Amino acid sequence: MPNPTAFITGASRGIGKAIAVALAGKGFDVAISARTVNPGESRENTLSVHKSDTRPVPGSLTETAQEIEAKGGKCLVLPMDLLDQGSVGAAGQAILERWGGVDVLVHNGRYIGPGLMDTFLDTPTDAYAKFFEAHCVSPIVLTKMLLPGMLERGRGAVVTTTSNAAYEPPAGPAGQGGWGLGYAVGKASGHPLAWVLNAEFKDKGIRTYNVQPGFVATERNHMVAKDVARDISMGAPPAAIGAVVAYLLTSDEGASLSGETIQAQAFCLERDLHPSWK
Repeated sequence: MPNPTAFITGASRGIGKAIAVALAGKGFDVAISARTVNPGESRENTLSVHKSDTRPVPGSLTETAQEIEAKGGKCLVLPMDLLDQGSVGAAGQAILERWGGVDVLVHNGRYIGPGLMDTFLDTPTDAYAKFFEAHCVSPIVLTKMLLPGMLERGRGAVVTTTSNAAYEPPAGPAGQGGWGLGYAVGKASGHPLAWVLNAEFKDKGIRTYNVQPGFVATERNHMVAKDVARDISMGAPPAAIGAVVAYLLTSDEGASLSGETIQAQAFCLERDLHPSWK
């Protein structure tokens, strides 16, 4: 039997990389996308209109691919920008041509830019369209391309990395326990996809999940935590979230949870899915 296949967006580092490596460890071949192909590439990491940040963030598709292959999986590297519909469509088409589709699609990529951590009056109006494009439109485009193959095979799964910003009020203003409205708009616009797909296709073999990771000690968050003196030790390791997604996609219990929003940190701890993290 051929290996099951998965496509993960935003897989150059952090949660996306952890999911990709966890699935490779479960016998998957994995296609990965992001903007950063090689280590050290500079990207716009600005979270606010008040401070530009173009520092390279550790992690790249090349490095993720190496870890996937070290687990025994095949890897397809697909550079992609969620704000560029040409590159989004090209990535989906490449998967169809090379692999005939995938069994699992993970929408983990996101837009990083001003508005993510800006207050309402400071958020540029044009930022909202970018958050919506990256978190809602591009995932819909990819799902419409890859879902028909899943339905034809009678099995498949679509996972969205969500946030409590999608469905809860912030504890305070942006930067003081809260987040920018742009970020909330983006996450909220992407959240219903799993619900709608579950309602329409659960009886046709399609699993869907919203996975809420909570605060995670990603490479980017390590950098940001140093800037604002936040305690990064409170963050979960990315591998814990990867373990949760792999469990959902390969276990009998996971099949029974289709359509649910999974609180990943509690879920991981309750089932001891990443034993080195307590």
